[in-house]
Amino acid sequence: MKKLLTCLFCLLALSARAQDKPRLSDGLWYWAMARGSLSSGDYAPFWFTANEYGLSTPNTKSGLVDVGVSTFTPRTFLKNNDDWRLGYGLEMATPFGMDSHFVLQQLYGEIEWKNLRLALGQKVRPLELKNNMLSTGGLTTGINARPLPQVRLEVPRFVDIPGTKQWLAVKGHLAYGWYTDNGWQREFTRGSGTKYTAGSRYHSKAGFLRIGNRDKFPLTLTGGFEMSCQFGGEAWNLMHSLNSEEGATTYNEKIASGAKAYWDAFIPGGNDSNDGDFSNKAGNQLGSWHARLDYYNHSGLNDQETRASIYMEHFFEDQSQLFMQYAWKDMLIGIELNPPFRPYIDAIVFEAMFSKDQSGPIYHDATPTLPEQVSAVDEYYNNHIYGAWQHAGFVMGSPLFLSPIYNFNGRNEIYAFHNRLKSLHMGLSGAATSYLDWKLMLTCMESLGTYQRPLLDPQKGTYLLAGVSYKVHRVEGLRIDLSYGHNHGPLLGRSNGAMLTVVYSNPINPKRP
Repeated sequence: MKKLLTCLFCLLALSARAQDKPRLSDGLWYWAMARGSLSSGDYAPFWFTANEYGLSTPNTKSGLVDVGVSTFTPRTFLKNNDDWRLGYGLEMATPFGMDSHFVLQQLYGEIEWKNLRLALGQKVRPLELKNNMLSTGGLTTGINARPLPQVRLEVPRFVDIPGTKQWLAVKGHLAYGWYTDNGWQREFTRGSGTKYTAGSRYHSKAGFLRIGNRDKFPLTLTGGFEMSCQFGGEAWNLMHSLNSEEGATTYNEKIASGAKAYWDAFIPGGNDSNDGDFSNKAGNQLGSWHARLDYYNHSGLNDQETRASIYMEHFFEDQSQLFMQYAWKDMLIGIELNPPFRPYIDAIVFEAMFSKDQSGPIYHDATPTLPEQVSAVDEYYNNHIYGAWQHAGFVMGSPLFLSPIYNFNGRNEIYAFHNRLKSLHMGLSGAATSYLDWKLMLTCMESLGTYQRPLLDPQKGTYLLAGVSYKVHRVEGLRIDLSYGHNHGPLLGRSNGAMLTVVYSNPINPKRP
């Protein structure tokens, strides 16, 4: 990482001296942000904490100073050759009232050749097939946790398949990386005897196919899948029982991290050392199936293009929900509208999510005396080795599955205590004037806990966020955001809070094309 940071600064210095077009600093933006929040109750409003790429906290008093530079999208760096492009970025934050006092949020470099990109480092990335601002997030890969450093080969944008006359397009990625929360896990579980890991590896892959040509027909259908895996590393306290009142003796066990482990993460295989008589696939394997239908039309103000979309995401933890062994009862279904009266209302999102089934409440592997295979109790976001699907306390998928960072319950387990959920969500955004944007989100949910830790009575929670963003027209690049958040219900208790954010951002070379 230190070598990559040095290289990034060298590139900036060289690009500043260069006289020939193009320069590496072309398309480079810098920003500085200061944010503070204050709230009542036991926890900060849910939407102050959720989907902030891990740069947040449930604490009722917190602040953040964040600075960075980024190309956002790779830029041409060879004269008269647009096939090769470079991108890079750096973001650092100093939080207050959070677990960390310094966060290296982004540090990456990437090179593109035509439609193929190779990226190295940690970079925040948007949601797949969802509204990044208004959605509750993705079930497998969301925007709730800090990014992981990784090597990633990808086709980042949809590319037309030759010979299909632009009716078929594909995109996807393949990545390997590693977790950086070793210290956080040790500190969080200190003295509790609960399990934690260190040095874990990460694998992710995805592929999407889009059917349709918007120039000839107003409907497009997009579908695909994504899968992720946490594997390797070292584990402590694996024999600890979630139902035990006594902490286990601290001991560690190394988990296979060689070439075969990387292959077993790519094509799910192998088994974990503590599987016993009934072996599972090695590592914490999970994923989602996606589908989205979009309808485009030109109408509204100034013949704007409007869009109506419906989408779904089905989550799976093992083979029982990977295909159709059992009915797909658990999924997220959403509707997104870009109405004809923009910019006053720019986007409307409705989402419903259900995760109470998990293939059923009874787990059983086939035996010679009882050959029926049930494979239920999927335990979304939880794993018998790695604890929860999380990074530095924040779940890596949907924040509705409350993150371990909320588990200050005297035992501090890395565990998702609420994974049997149903929820309804609405989000709206727009602009009152050319300088004043607004945003509103309301989420209602109910939890039954987990199959291992059921709740005697369902717990409900209602989360509200209302915010405005003012672009100071006399100071180009200066923006002031003010948000109000509210929690209601026993899940997180009652709270009210306010958040103030000041952002200044501008391009390095504003006068250059």
